[in-house]
Amino acid sequence: MSATPLEVQHADSPVAPAWHSVVTLATVVLLSWLGARSHGLSPFQRWHGRAVGYVFVIAVEWLVVGFIAWGISLRNLRLRDLLGPNWIPGKGILRDIGIAIGFLVVANLVLGLLGYLLKSGPSRVLRDLFPHGTAEIAVYLLLTVTAGICEEVIFRGYLQRQFAAVTRSATLGVALQGIAFGMAHGYQGTKSMLIIAVFGTMFGILAAWRRSLRPGMAAHFVQDAVFGLLGSYFMK
Repeated sequence: MSATPLEVQHADSPVAPAWHSVVTLATVVLLSWLGARSHGLSPFQRWHGRAVGYVFVIAVEWLVVGFIAWGISLRNLRLRDLLGPNWIPGKGILRDIGIAIGFLVVANLVLGLLGYLLKSGPSRVLRDLFPHGTAEIAVYLLLTVTAGICEEVIFRGYLQRQFAAVTRSATLGVALQGIAFGMAHGYQGTKSMLIIAVFGTMFGILAAWRRSLRPGMAAHFVQDAVFGLLGSYFMK
């Protein structure tokens, strides 16, 4: 019987020390808790506006990625080792972009159905996240680029490999990082966290199948950018 892609793609050993993963997860949970407490993307959004909230999240996500880069360097690894093979110019790039678009179509159909079953719609907190005005839109787009890169590195590149190595199961690695991804979005509420956990799991399957974070990064950026810009336009 041939192995599935998820069974094939698991690391033989963790990419960083166990304590490093605990600190990373604790940071993710703490930031999620702060967002839930402040009912916003960041604790600064309520008092200083959306743009400041965006900048805070941008800074924090890059700091977490920097911490991960340092942690995996203890195992003689670099961030590029988490990203997967480089894009092959031409057909390779176009293929993965096509895969990213197809992934988003399927994923949004699944999430839409799940949202309908859970009776979950855009909350006031989520509406407050949408940018207004040229300056906020510009910073928001920087945020979506950051999320596309950093969150894929944190959850699919780092945590997924860590969980897979510890449990000796790539499937559990995908599932556990999806749960962690949902937990990271506490400001959106319980139902949305469940939906986001499913979304994160689907991103994990994509990363395992392609053995690369690049299609997921592209899909993540497009999802957040389009969702935010449409929300800004229709929910003024």
